[in-house]
Amino acid sequence: MPFKKSNRLESLRYDIRGPVYEKALQLQQQGFKIVGLNIGNPAAFGFDTPDEIVHDIIDNIRDAQGYADSRGLFAARKAVMQYYQSLGVKNTQIEDVFIGNGVSELIVLSLNALLNEGDEVLVPAPDYPLWTASVGLAGGNAVHYRCDEAADWNPDLVDLENKITKKTKALVIINPNNPTGAVYEKHILEQMVHLAEKYRLVIFSDEIYDKILYDGAVHYTIANMVQDTLAVVMGGLSKNYRAAGFRGGWLILTGAKTRAKSYVEGLTLLASMRLCSNVFAQIGIQTALGGYQSIHDLVLPTGRLHQQMQLCYDKINAIQGLSCTRPKGSLYIFPKIDLQQFTFKSDNEFVYDLLEEERILVVAGNGFNYPTKDHFRIVFLPNTQILEDALTRIGNFLDRKRKVSAITRPLQPNGVHK
Repeated sequence: MPFKKSNRLESLRYDIRGPVYEKALQLQQQGFKIVGLNIGNPAAFGFDTPDEIVHDIIDNIRDAQGYADSRGLFAARKAVMQYYQSLGVKNTQIEDVFIGNGVSELIVLSLNALLNEGDEVLVPAPDYPLWTASVGLAGGNAVHYRCDEAADWNPDLVDLENKITKKTKALVIINPNNPTGAVYEKHILEQMVHLAEKYRLVIFSDEIYDKILYDGAVHYTIANMVQDTLAVVMGGLSKNYRAAGFRGGWLILTGAKTRAKSYVEGLTLLASMRLCSNVFAQIGIQTALGGYQSIHDLVLPTGRLHQQMQLCYDKINAIQGLSCTRPKGSLYIFPKIDLQQFTFKSDNEFVYDLLEEERILVVAGNGFNYPTKDHFRIVFLPNTQILEDALTRIGNFLDRKRKVSAITRPLQPNGVHK
């Protein structure tokens, strides 16, 4: 009799490291060089963790040999508390902060501490797929609300409210957004908070990219917007500080904490069951939050991240049959494919064929729970030379897949094909 995986896993997926990724690994083992535009791993592309963080960890590594408090080191939690105080968040305490092995672990812990079987959680479409998978793992059902590409990928508030039912327990916000690069407008966030308070929904706000902002975009944290419901706000070292492998993340509880005693007990229990998060990364949190924020240099118009984002935006919109909204934050761009122009029928088919023929790895939009199968995500962490070559090859690939009737479609004055 075969040993089968749990039934809870049957409907779960994580396509960022899913079947297409496994196919890429097979090709690598056969000796092929794969251009990986599939995962936001800064260190793989020469974005190093700031020296002062590494030095502080090395100098204090012997202090990381034993277990820490299951909620985290006092100094790390205090640094997180003070960071949010600097953003205007009031009435915060050390007890409101939990440290985890990256935001990924905290997503799983925080949802498992809240959900009962059949509870519904509103998750954006498209989303970072770990949220949808974690809702399912906790026994809940993810209900996806629409983000509007025509409105810079801001959430559609009418669609969101229409999907609230008696079973709805929580609302997930991902801002800045992965995979779209959207940075939500303040009035949109305020209305989302209003809906959460109106229907007594817990807000989970994933703000891991809160410092990766372009062209004057401003990030507004949910932490200081909520009063009449509970907010669980998350951040970490992985992206802003290019320390993804350190696995250092945090969450802070704000809003109606007085009504969350039972929830905090559950969260504390789950944190205790894993004993503690890794201690050496916690040593670096105080340094990261209190020191010079080198990410600002990278997102300036002269900075490497901005230049790579600009290159992707320009090149993608110059390819007939592709279009994309300009990212305002994060490390990603989410192009749309005009499927009527090509011989392939879906984003999945596009992604597989691109890998097979050009050895370029991207992730299909349906892997981010987007309902129309006509988008894909590109990570713009590689340098401009790699991106220039990859996007040229994507354009050539699409030319080979173009239907004859679409070859001569004219350009609009802005250079985008009709």
